Amino acid sequence: MENLFSIKKKVIIITGAGRGIGYKLTTEMAKHSAIIYSLDKKFTKKIPKNLLSNITEIKCDITNHKKIKQVFKKIFAKEKRINVLINNAGVSFALQKKNQFYSEKNWIQTINVNLTGSFYCSKEAIKYMLKQRTGSIINITSIHAELGFPRNPAYNASKGGLKMLGKSFAKDWSKFGIRVNNLGPGYIKTKMTSKRFANKKTRLKRQNQTLLGRWGEPDDLIGPCIFLASDASKYMTGQDLYIDGGWLINSNIS
Repeated sequence: MENLFSIKKKVIIITGAGRGIGYKLTTEMAKHSAIIYSLDKKFTKKIPKNLLSNITEIKCDITNHKKIKQVFKKIFAKEKRINVLINNAGVSFALQKKNQFYSEKNWIQTINVNLTGSFYCSKEAIKYMLKQRTGSIINITSIHAELGFPRNPAYNASKGGLKMLGKSFAKDWSKFGIRVNNLGPGYIKTKMTSKRFANKKTRLKRQNQTLLGRWGEPDDLIGPCIFLASDASKYMTGQDLYIDGGWLINSNIS
């Protein structure tokens, strides 16, 4: 019987793959015999030797549209297909104190990476997916796309924008067999969230907000990502799938 959840030999491009969630998705999806292209400005973790044949690391800045064009063109020229794009790259610059003004520099950088960079990558992926009349784009959004978290306006705006970018592209390109869905994590233990996790008061507050009573791990996103990348989700597009431990339905933000 055909395994609908198989990603074997699928060509998958993952942005922000040098650490955190992106690195975990890269290594775990490679274990399922996917062909992974790992994009990042800086790679901080080494790929296990047994997975090197399945993973190609490419240093690039996703906010550089010219570079992104070159990268996607090379990948397609080599593989003759691009099956999946995972827009995972993201930055966050939360204010540490209340009643501060958010800097223009942090606003521009956050929007450029989290939203504009994802637009560039999606645009290039779609060009090649159109040749195949099939493909899956997965945007890693956030519960910040749904709720007004304090002291981080650029992150909230960028993730809300990414959510709607995904829905817009789903509307435009689904008739060509290209699916676009959003995967929204809750609070996941990564380097980006390490300061909040190290603060006991903040850690417990976040933990107690989830129905499952814990922070998420990068591992918690692997199954949902494989689902969206595989034929198991072939009738799904324009949707938001939240992996948040029940945060959204238990919300009381302060």
